[in-house]
Amino acid sequence: MRLIRELERLQAERGYLDEASLGELSSRLGVPLYRLEGLVSFYPHFKTEPAPPVTISVCRDMSCHLAGAEHVADALRKELAGTEDLAVEEASCLGCCELAPAARVNGHPCQLQDAAELASSMPEGDPVPDGEKPPWRSDPYAEDERYGVLRAALESPSPTDEAERIVEALQESGLRGMGGAGFPTGLKWKLVRSEEARPKYVVCNADESEPGTFKDRVIMEELPHLVVEGIALGAFVVGAEKGIIYLRHEYGRAKAALEAELDRARASGLLGSGVLGSDFSLEIEIFVSPGGYILGEETALLEALEDRRGEPRNKPPFPGQVGLDGLPTLMNNVETLALVPGILRRGVPWWESAGRDGHAGLKFISVSGHVERPGVYEIPTGTTVAELIELAGGVSDDRALKAFAPGGASSNFLPADHADVPIDFATIEERGSMMGSGALVVVGEGTPLLPLAANVVRFFRNESCGKCVPCRLGTQKATEMLEATLESGVPLDWSVIRKLDLLLRETSICGLGYVALNPLTSVAEHWPEEVPGCSAEAPGSGIVAPHGQR
Repeated sequence: MRLIRELERLQAERGYLDEASLGELSSRLGVPLYRLEGLVSFYPHFKTEPAPPVTISVCRDMSCHLAGAEHVADALRKELAGTEDLAVEEASCLGCCELAPAARVNGHPCQLQDAAELASSMPEGDPVPDGEKPPWRSDPYAEDERYGVLRAALESPSPTDEAERIVEALQESGLRGMGGAGFPTGLKWKLVRSEEARPKYVVCNADESEPGTFKDRVIMEELPHLVVEGIALGAFVVGAEKGIIYLRHEYGRAKAALEAELDRARASGLLGSGVLGSDFSLEIEIFVSPGGYILGEETALLEALEDRRGEPRNKPPFPGQVGLDGLPTLMNNVETLALVPGILRRGVPWWESAGRDGHAGLKFISVSGHVERPGVYEIPTGTTVAELIELAGGVSDDRALKAFAPGGASSNFLPADHADVPIDFATIEERGSMMGSGALVVVGEGTPLLPLAANVVRFFRNESCGKCVPCRLGTQKATEMLEATLESGVPLDWSVIRKLDLLLRETSICGLGYVALNPLTSVAEHWPEEVPGCSAEAPGSGIVAPHGQR
């Protein structure tokens, strides 16, 4: 983590990383220059040219595309043409899809139409108001009761028995990973606990970067104590003494909330050596990602933590066996860890009863696209997509529902007549899509779906790390074919699309390749009339695969 942190520090000081600065850093650290240049060329957060005093980063991905970002961005460029000391750049999803069309002005999130005014004033702090925070059902605590589960665990006369009890409760609850893969949480904790190698680590994957997905950001901003306690409980169970929160660099408010919570926990004796007078010790630190969607894949994330380019590893072995620095590493995403204290505090029967119609638990869902009130909603699992859309104010502009992606950009689009599907892993998979990153993207009637599918395929093309040749070239080929169809009406060659889809699924190391063409094949399956060259029999395999172990 030293090299990337040094590069970030140097860029913060000088604004960019020039050859002279890299040469000085190479000499000071005793690291070959090519290693530093390899990192700088891979991670999008690093800049090699001086930036103007004000940079407006414009998002054009999925949710922002649905909000007309292209037209707003073009108008903004015309308005600001010739303005000195200002640049407008296109960026991948910024993680504030509820503001769509979204932008960031020197890191400050805003709606794109407000970017010019913000750029002229550049106020201190975050321009998005805190507002009144809703009561979250997942939080089992009054403020003075926080960390009650951790305190009780550390007071147990038999830490070994208590750790086993926690694992059993999580397994009984059926809690699954909420970042995309859905791996059983209790089983993962049990497997890492059983590993004998030391030391062990706990890594919180807070690098949500998929278009339409921003629930983890809100959890970190409003429930940071649950995230920190979840990490601590994981460390207690598996026998780790170090936790790392791997945080995407756009999440400034989340970083501030987490830092403040970590300070409170240390001041209360909940972190450090001999926590609360016990034999358990734990330090938690925040590592700010240098950028890139691929880093949501767990092994690519580990590569970044080890100061390498964030390219996914072959699996097995899995991180629970051979993770950070080759040692057992427990990895869960933000939502998964934040749900653990409530389950353990209130008990498995409470968790089972919190769902609906035979479904267990609660679920945080990001809702964006064509809805009146985009945002993060905490719902009983088993709530239908149609009910969630109504909770978000209904489809915007009094339109009918045309389509929806139930699990973010990587999930298959489903038509309106599937909106009765209960939101849960198995039920959504039965309908031909997936829970994915926990992001419902709503598409209103009258919206052409092929340009939307092309927008998402382009995102995956842009975010491919390039390690797998079929993924690197296959996503580029698919993007070129889609652009030709959209620009001149050239029919898509479905024999080529099918081969590309199969090739990416069979040969890609990580989940990006599995899902890259999902948007296109699902549009072709349900709306073949909107895809030139396609017939009802033309779509690809329809296989659903998760995005790695997110």
